[in-house]
Amino acid sequence: MSLTVPPAVPAAGPPASPEDLRAHVAASALRPSGTGTVGLELERHVVDVHAPRRRVTWDRLTSLVAGFAPPGGSRLTLEPGGQVELSTPPGDLVGTVAVLEQDAAAVDALLASDGLVALATGLDPVRPPARVHPGSRYRAMEAHFDAVGHHLDGAAMMASTASLQVNLDAGPAAGWADRLEHVRRLTPVLLALAATSPLRAGAPTGAACGRQAVWGRLEPGRCRAGGAGSDPVAEWTEFAVAAPVMFVRAQASGEFEPVRAHVPFGDWAAGEVLLDGRRPGTEDVEAHLTTLWPPVRLRGFAELRFLDAVPAALRPGLAAVVATVVDDPVAADAAAAAADPVAHRGADAVRHGLGDPALRRAGLGVLDAAAARVDPTLRPAVQTWSDLLAAGGSPADLVTDRFRADGPDACLTAEELR
Repeated sequence: MSLTVPPAVPAAGPPASPEDLRAHVAASALRPSGTGTVGLELERHVVDVHAPRRRVTWDRLTSLVAGFAPPGGSRLTLEPGGQVELSTPPGDLVGTVAVLEQDAAAVDALLASDGLVALATGLDPVRPPARVHPGSRYRAMEAHFDAVGHHLDGAAMMASTASLQVNLDAGPAAGWADRLEHVRRLTPVLLALAATSPLRAGAPTGAACGRQAVWGRLEPGRCRAGGAGSDPVAEWTEFAVAAPVMFVRAQASGEFEPVRAHVPFGDWAAGEVLLDGRRPGTEDVEAHLTTLWPPVRLRGFAELRFLDAVPAALRPGLAAVVATVVDDPVAADAAAAAADPVAHRGADAVRHGLGDPALRRAGLGVLDAAAARVDPTLRPAVQTWSDLLAAGGSPADLVTDRFRADGPDACLTAEELR
């Protein structure tokens, strides 16, 4: 399979030359491949149905998931705020969607056995962010954001956000620039379609996709890569080298220690700044790359990070639409034509979502493009989206309607938001 996840970062090794480190970044950016392989990563908030406003403790979560293996082979992990994440094995679209649904249902049953539910919205709509993961990586991350002036958004990103990530093959090297430019131009309409985060701290955020608003403000050198240019690997390499170092694994303790100032990785590599009293090795590059979070991250494949988590009824259709309008040439052309009028309206997509008439029209066009080409087994899931939009609704409306009808607390446990 062409989609793989880098291994866990071991203790720091010997320093490497700046040229070697840059070459390492470039080599890991994209790998030539075919197309059609899909990986899905689903994050969801965990809520106690008997005490919805109380964040579930780390000990309770780890005790519950200890020894649990999702039946479809997905990897189950816990995020800093206690969110549960499923990462599927890579495969064809139909099979991967089926695995995610099987494993998500198994996780739901596991949570229900302890009075918990999984909430699928881009932002936690009520609870303030609070890190429950005790690991040194996340302690260091929190300390870094506090030190560089991103305390509020850093905390929200770690503990209050959830997404559906769609991982797609890089494709043949000759087509990398066009493929990534196509994804970039589709991003506003796909982001608007998936927006489920109009609430935060029990009140409207002022943005249909409040989750992406958080990412848009957070440490730009880490979260805002440049547009897709003629040489994506070179652009990614420059972005990674210029991005600030978040933490260093201390050689003495093996723990991650925060970097409390803006230190571009390139400065550390060149020896202009020494962290932990040394220059970086290749293991430090790998750790650094895991802290880069632009809307599309290059990991040998393309990781699309800009989609909110959406409820179970909408999840298969969203994954099917995104993969189809990127990988199927006919659907891609039709989707590009539909999305072209809004291709430069990313800020409007975050703020208004499908409440913007032009974005809604583009969304319907993208859905039509996918429906015409998607595997027949997934066509009903895409039709669910078309019906929702044709009736004037949106995923963000599901959250807002529940909020207006029953108040913010009801959003934490509402069945239609799971």
